[in-house]
Amino acid sequence: MLASIVKPGIFRHVMCRNSVYPRSNVSRYPVSDEVVFWSVNYDGYCPPSYTAAHIGGQSWADVPLPSETVFPKWNHNDGIVNRVSFHGEYKLKDGLPQNPIGRTGLQGRGLLGRWGPNHAADPIVTRWKRDEHGETLRNNISGKNILQMVAIQRSDNKLWAIPGGMVDPGENVSVTLKREFTEEALNFTDKSNMVEEFFKEGTHVYSGYVDDFRNTDNAWMETTALNFHDEDGTKVGQLQLEAGDDATNVRWTDIDANLKLHANHADIVKEVVLKRNAHW
Repeated sequence: MLASIVKPGIFRHVMCRNSVYPRSNVSRYPVSDEVVFWSVNYDGYCPPSYTAAHIGGQSWADVPLPSETVFPKWNHNDGIVNRVSFHGEYKLKDGLPQNPIGRTGLQGRGLLGRWGPNHAADPIVTRWKRDEHGETLRNNISGKNILQMVAIQRSDNKLWAIPGGMVDPGENVSVTLKREFTEEALNFTDKSNMVEEFFKEGTHVYSGYVDDFRNTDNAWMETTALNFHDEDGTKVGQLQLEAGDDATNVRWTDIDANLKLHANHADIVKEVVLKRNAHW
């Protein structure tokens, strides 16, 4: 299970190390596999600090820290802002949250709005692949049914991904899941009753850290992923997909071991494959 692997002291992030930070010319301080964990001494570790200028003053973002007037309640629900990590209590260093997975080679918030965990929700919408007669298709080698998912092509890095998004302060995750899917993959308002009903029943897949290219030593992505499956393909499975503002393209994508997705989305999707006993 993915949740048993993505844990502090066990999992090493990859996407947020040893690279130029996205949408900037800031290079991360080198972090090898051996010194990812904070428990391992790294003499001379001196990462640069970077927070994108456009974040300043945004309603969805925290204020710069330290501050003489703002004192966030780390590891708690801070008003309507959720500062609790799925991985338990995170440590503070110099008054700032410390990434529970380890070093990233960059301090600050980068492109992320919140110090500490930035919570997202990812709806994995699936159906069985069918032929022109409506018959379920099986893989010739595994003999298992082929599962398809709705994937969007992100506008920022052009990678295919689960059509998720950020959980607004005080928002229920179930609301985020439906909202993000309709905005990014459907982009329409008709058949809203059917979509509303479809998103009432979801199977929990994963809650935890995301190996996201935007993560820093002080800010990181966490997600709640649920699977919404259209068993007979008569609900969301028959709708015309249309990319929303945050996506370049959208499509039904065959799921198998060759699937390449943004961050560690492929690992999350594999959990759905195992639950559905589908081809991988």
